[in-house]
Amino acid sequence: MSMRFCQLLSCVAVSTIVLAMPTSCVQAAVLTQWDFNGATAGTTVPSTGSGIASLVGGTTATFASGIVNGGSSDPVTTSPTNFAWNSTAYPAQGSGDRTAGVQFNVSTVGWTGVTVNWDTRSSNTSARHQQFQFSTNGTSFTDLGALFANTAGDTWFNNRSIDLTSISAVDNNPNFAFRMVSAFDPANPGNYVSSGAGTTTAYAGGTLRFDIVTVNATAVPEPTSMLLLGTVGVVGFAVRRRLKNRSNRDSAAV
Repeated sequence: MSMRFCQLLSCVAVSTIVLAMPTSCVQAAVLTQWDFNGATAGTTVPSTGSGIASLVGGTTATFASGIVNGGSSDPVTTSPTNFAWNSTAYPAQGSGDRTAGVQFNVSTVGWTGVTVNWDTRSSNTSARHQQFQFSTNGTSFTDLGALFANTAGDTWFNNRSIDLTSISAVDNNPNFAFRMVSAFDPANPGNYVSSGAGTTTAYAGGTLRFDIVTVNATAVPEPTSMLLLGTVGVVGFAVRRRLKNRSNRDSAAV
């Protein structure tokens, strides 16, 4: 066996190892997360990654317990360490459909395959329905998915999720943003219904509490990694071709 052929076989072994590596490298990871926790007070500074949390449509917010009423999915179980973002001052009955709530801006530069998860708690008099909206320019927002319904008051609804992996404009975008806003009841056009009683008369704005707001994504492979994979693929093809030619020659000699 020639020295060059042995070198090619060694390359095949290396290529097998390298080609197996991307499987783990392309798994989704937490890009940004807000748990709103602090030592003595809540915070809107992300606990993981970077981003900006803000209020829209005239809402205001304070920090409240993240463990009351069964709690969010936050693994922190002590109070007051476990906080959640408690938004209020929602629109009056019959006004401001899908305009008021919370907003999060997260750059996805270098990332693709975005999904969003969050926990929410509604008070008895809050709007039962919320709409997820997203933006690719940070200013214009589009509804995505069906309305989320909080069908009970003073109750947590954990692990809400939205999949944006099919929206390529969200990938590698410095201006990606999303919102959760209160929405009219589909069965009562032009009106909110309350989370608790489920009636228009019981609605009074109430509070919507948010916790563990998480943006997941997959890192885009670096150009050098793609070049390495391409080179390994070429070497592997050359070795397979040489092995095939050698096999053909051996068969012809028999």
